[in-house]
Amino acid sequence: MAYGTDIGDQFRLAATYVAKILRGAAPRDLPVQEPTKFELIINPKTARALGLTIPASLVQRADQVIERLRGSVHQPGRFRGHLSVAGTGAR
Repeated sequence: MAYGTDIGDQFRLAATYVAKILRGAAPRDLPVQEPTKFELIINPKTARALGLTIPASLVQRADQVIERLRGSVHQPGRFRGHLSVAGTGAR
């Protein structure tokens, strides 16, 4: 399980800084920005190997669920398949 910043969002923020600098802004005058978008990524197979149970409600909230079934990465908002959660009986 990982919770961190969205790397794509970080690249977009960096690009806006570069654009401002290339247009003549002084880097010292640019404000420091903090990440605004975060991702929750869960790997149920690893959790099971560690003897951990991930609540179904947490799996549903995840941005990505990594389950190595034929090399796929499930993104709950876009995937309508089934995912078993260890110890909960949920799918």
